[in-house]
Amino acid sequence: MPPIKHKALINVDLGEAYGNWTCGPDEELLPLIDHANIACGFHASDPLIMQQTVRLCKQHSIAVGAHPGLPDLQGFGRRAMTLAPDELTALTVYQVGALQGFLQREGVPLHHVKPHGALYGMMCRDYEVAVAVMRGIPAGVPVFGLAGTQMERAAREVGVAFWAEMYGDVMYSADGMLVIDRKKKPWKGEDVEKHVEQQLRTESVTAVDGSTVRLPVQDYPISICCHSDSPGCVDIVKTTKAVVDRFNKEYGR
Repeated sequence: MPPIKHKALINVDLGEAYGNWTCGPDEELLPLIDHANIACGFHASDPLIMQQTVRLCKQHSIAVGAHPGLPDLQGFGRRAMTLAPDELTALTVYQVGALQGFLQREGVPLHHVKPHGALYGMMCRDYEVAVAVMRGIPAGVPVFGLAGTQMERAAREVGVAFWAEMYGDVMYSADGMLVIDRKKKPWKGEDVEKHVEQQLRTESVTAVDGSTVRLPVQDYPISICCHSDSPGCVDIVKTTKAVVDRFNKEYGR
């Protein structure tokens, strides 16, 4: 199999604190990543945290994406909900627009949109959900998603540019979908390394049942996602970065 054509990059969900509650060592992670997905207030974050996170990303020259989720603060956006298509479009417009307000004040462009948690999983499985969310993404802004799913199909149909994601700290089911846990579980460094290496080098992953699942990314740009609320997230991102750096150097990326 020929190697993936594009340079592999790393994205992490940031700004997922709320009020006086913190979530993740954002400042430690920023020097290690390429893209930040900033929570927009529905599953986490608030106006001050969005503002602070945008400013931190600007200081570190990190590309910023909106990270809209379901309206579920208590469940951290990791519980599925039944919403009408117009609700899904509107909640996407609302959240992305909120972040855009802070980005515009800082002179920072919106690089992408990366749906969060259960919304992401719903989009992977349900074409109508995926289309509804895609319709809320501003023109010309790409979406980060899981290749080979309804997300990719909907992006193509609606005309939204697509970036293929891989994952450093999320397992896959036998049908190629992500296993979305309400609370993240710890990972051993060697398991993260093997997990990321397999995805990058073979466009496949070992699922939770031990089967091998193909993850064809075609010619899409690649970004590997890690989570700031995973236990030991700094070590996870450092390990992922080491794998990515080796891969990019080997293929002259």
